[in-house]
Amino acid sequence: MRIFQVGAGSGGIVVLDALARDPRVTHIDLIEPDVYSLHNVYRHLFPESAVGRLKADLAVGWIRERRPDVTVDPFVADIADPLLQDRFEEMADRCDAGVCAVDNEPAKFAFDSLMRNSGKPWTLGEVLSGGIGGWVHRFTPDGPCYGCVASYLQRNVAEEPNRPPPDYSNPDAAIPEARIPASKAAIGAIASLHANLTLDLLAPPSPGGTEAEGLGFSILFTLARVPGVFDDAYRTFRFRIPKSEACLICSSLPPSAAGEDLDAALDQALARLGHD
Repeated sequence: MRIFQVGAGSGGIVVLDALARDPRVTHIDLIEPDVYSLHNVYRHLFPESAVGRLKADLAVGWIRERRPDVTVDPFVADIADPLLQDRFEEMADRCDAGVCAVDNEPAKFAFDSLMRNSGKPWTLGEVLSGGIGGWVHRFTPDGPCYGCVASYLQRNVAEEPNRPPPDYSNPDAAIPEARIPASKAAIGAIASLHANLTLDLLAPPSPGGTEAEGLGFSILFTLARVPGVFDDAYRTFRFRIPKSEACLICSSLPPSAAGEDLDAALDQALARLGHD
């Protein structure tokens, strides 16, 4: 199996490590443009002695020490670079599944476009500010696109920075818990869930499985009790976000099955998080 992953940061390397250890994975194409910095050390797998090196090179070394039989092809570039889209399209066409482990909106939309055009499934993991929880999404070619999800979660792309707030925190958040930097444990928890969801894509369909098993869906996993946002810690919400009829990306595709109803607590949490 061949994986196409973008991002090898504090969460991305956890996903990459878990995927590379699976014997079904034999080839990985990795896109990662960043240099390992001192502020990355406390929440990353790489040591302080690696500061100043390319994260892509460090990730390749990490994987080869554990699975020397896996082929890892790194590419130091921005996934949203318009001059490199032909190269990225080739990677998407060759892969069996895609993994998005980046924190900026342009990159998510760019990866969604690549995977949708290639007709391949992909996954996305997102840690919430403060490490209070996180999202993991599974996308399928005929399901809602990332634009539909971003719209449903009330994200304004124009207001999103190109990089995440420092240490997965939001100093201007109204909720105190979101102003505290996310811990390595919180990032690892969401990344591990992300890896498991991706490995499910590589499994053959179960005998007698239903059509719903192949559909995309989203998971919200809470890691902390936050008054007014999450009533309970360690609670999982699994649901499907319907396609948006107004979506300019995928509105021409056949509509998906109706989304599952979310309970009142989740509705309130989405509203609060969407306006922070």
